[in-house]
Amino acid sequence: MQLKELDSPLWTAKPARQPMRILVIEDDREAAGWLVKGLAESGHVADHAGDGEEGLNLASEGVHDVLIVDRMLPKIDGLTIIRKLRENGIKTPVLILSALSDVDERVKGLRAGGDDYLGKPYAFAELLARIENLGHRSVDAPLATRLRAADLEIDLLTRTVTRGGKPIVLQPREFKLLEYLVRNAGHIVTRTMLLENVWDYHFDPQTNVIDVHISRLRSKIDKGYDEPILQTVRGAGYMIRDT
Repeated sequence: MQLKELDSPLWTAKPARQPMRILVIEDDREAAGWLVKGLAESGHVADHAGDGEEGLNLASEGVHDVLIVDRMLPKIDGLTIIRKLRENGIKTPVLILSALSDVDERVKGLRAGGDDYLGKPYAFAELLARIENLGHRSVDAPLATRLRAADLEIDLLTRTVTRGGKPIVLQPREFKLLEYLVRNAGHIVTRTMLLENVWDYHFDPQTNVIDVHISRLRSKIDKGYDEPILQTVRGAGYMIRDT
């Protein structure tokens, strides 16, 4: 993990003036874990994507205030993610985080559409100041408050769910699980992805917690409807039908 030694531990960080929702796209689990932990202790909400494909899908929802993007990622590299987002009209500020930190590499990152660039190793206090500065720039940018897949809709402000206009009552963990699945609608979501992003486990606890929650969620969003929206992909994971 490439963090500079801090003058004070992360847990002494002062709460942020304005909480932000931040997406961390980083394939190093340990580095991502520390970063997400530090952001949470600073008063922000942090989501994590472990590869470029997942990161692009989540970033494309347009619900985050700031993106922290590593340059070297599996599946889709960081600069390609940024270019695709800009081509699709997603203007969320991006802080590029990379061990490639010489002048030429920083120029490449900024020309790709990045808003700031921080080399590894870094001091968390500096990273925090940079993302809060980026967040202030986007304060007036409209954020998506609803997620949709087929005839299912999630209101992120009221935290309510409807399908075909009919309300569906979910428990907090079920809501978080459905939100993550819908953000990745049309794509397979693995058990590992669910453990890391819904339960914050970075290991498999060898329990049936996912199976139990998927079963409960399916009974609430699919029972009584002609076409199931939550699908099990054998040997791979789960997927929300997006059409």
